[in-house]
Amino acid sequence: MENNSKSQSRRKFIRNGVRASLLLSLGAVSVSALRKVSGDDSVWQIDPFKCTQCGRCATECVLNPSAVKCLHAFDLCGYCDLCGGYLKPDANAQSTAAENQLCPTAAIERRFIEEPYFEYHIDEDLCIGCAKCVAGCTSFGNGSMHLQIMHHICVNCNECSIARVCPSDAISRVKASEAYNVKGDFTNNPEA
Repeated sequence: MENNSKSQSRRKFIRNGVRASLLLSLGAVSVSALRKVSGDDSVWQIDPFKCTQCGRCATECVLNPSAVKCLHAFDLCGYCDLCGGYLKPDANAQSTAAENQLCPTAAIERRFIEEPYFEYHIDEDLCIGCAKCVAGCTSFGNGSMHLQIMHHICVNCNECSIARVCPSDAISRVKASEAYNVKGDFTNNPEA
């Protein structure tokens, strides 16, 4: 009889343990779902007005290539034939030849509009976030190119490895609902 009551208490203990585990799992799933619905998640963001184009975004990100990409604010662009963000300052010619381009991965596409205007588009897949084009555009142009962390690529680390080494403290955590901090409009439609 005594052995039978021990086995019943053992069964009761296991049953209660399973119930407690299920309740904890259900609670964790509920909290996770509630966080997503509430929209209080936060993301990393670059302030383009503080960024000094140091190049660390390309080398310090945990992702390779970096989650930081160049954005082009078309409403600020001068559509210059001689674009400081596209052509090297000491370029041999104003052509699309690789030796004349500032971007090491040819991520910037130059499209002719009409004499003497060109439109510049960033290929996100090729961009490594090195900021060479941003530095050139800021120094010799209107500053329409700038860097931003792409939220659909970023793994949203607890502590951003780029933010730790950013010399200008341009990277901070913001609410996900506060979209990107950009200069002007960066859509691919200049008429927008």
